[in-house]
Amino acid sequence: METGEYYERISTNDHDYSAAPQPAFVDLVLEENERLREEIDHVRQQMEQMSLKQRFGLQRFTGSDSDIRFYTRFSSYDHLMRFWQVIEPSLRFMVRVTRAGTANIESEKQSASMSLQAIDELFLFLNYLALGLKQRDLAERYGVHQSTVSRIILTWSNFLFSVLGSQCIWMTQDKIKEHLPSEFEDYPDTTTILDCTELRCQTPSSPLLQSEVYSNYKSHCTLKGMIGMAPHGAVTFVSSLFAGSVSDKQIFVESGILTLLRPDMAIMVDRGFLVDDCVPCKVYRPAFLAGRPQMPKHEVRETQSIAHLRVHIERLIRRLKEFKFFDTVIPLNMFGSINQLYAVACLLLNYQSGPLVKAWAK
Repeated sequence: METGEYYERISTNDHDYSAAPQPAFVDLVLEENERLREEIDHVRQQMEQMSLKQRFGLQRFTGSDSDIRFYTRFSSYDHLMRFWQVIEPSLRFMVRVTRAGTANIESEKQSASMSLQAIDELFLFLNYLALGLKQRDLAERYGVHQSTVSRIILTWSNFLFSVLGSQCIWMTQDKIKEHLPSEFEDYPDTTTILDCTELRCQTPSSPLLQSEVYSNYKSHCTLKGMIGMAPHGAVTFVSSLFAGSVSDKQIFVESGILTLLRPDMAIMVDRGFLVDDCVPCKVYRPAFLAGRPQMPKHEVRETQSIAHLRVHIERLIRRLKEFKFFDTVIPLNMFGSINQLYAVACLLLNYQSGPLVKAWAK
């Protein structure tokens, strides 16, 4: 074979890179690329769903109302979502707690907000109250730093205190009569049932402070607050927390509830509330037996009747104590935020559970 013929044959078999591919081939390649892209997206979605189920957060428990009740004290997932719909519009006004001395506050806000979704932050906060978990435990569960957990708790405590506290919970007489249970037919003018509760706290090192917060009733250092409840079970008043040695009457006077009472109202209290001389309204209180050989029959019946009705405020306080955070001894370093946490827990009772008595559901 001659040399010229050989090179001519090679050149005829060589590929022409400038030639355009066939349209059918291009379509096949595009279809294959689209199919691969859909498969990748499907796998990514499956991995994200698996990650959500494995990660500790609200999405992990959406199918179990009993778990939602355990971790948040809300009765069901649907109930929690309804509460979320109430507070979500106010999230844009949330002021986040940041590290002191941070040079770039905006970057600090972004890093705090990117670590967990807002609804998971709420879930974390409710875990903190409902289970009384330590911040280190929560940090391990949620895969964030312990300082982030601390800032989330403070942020949501401030936020819920502002949002829930902005709602007027004190009820008018007409509204109370509209929902008055039949058990209160002998006391129809009752506006609120009052009682105090005590939270155990760490013993201060100062003897003076110890004497102020020591409660003879609990035989422990405590913080003491007053709660008011409408006859049908709604929380209508929450006082600040006071030192455990303060009397019920002093808390009553300093709480500010006197400004809400009118002559046509009545309050129902325990024996320790000796407030007849400072209230403008009627007081229903169990009678004292001290100093008398026996109690008249009408006072016995009235005392039994009032005690029977006051059981409901004790049941409400028991619901408050279902937040295991208040079952623990409150450390001294929490005193700066304990008032807000306590108020938020009391206000959450109006959103979390059903009526105190099933017959009151209507």
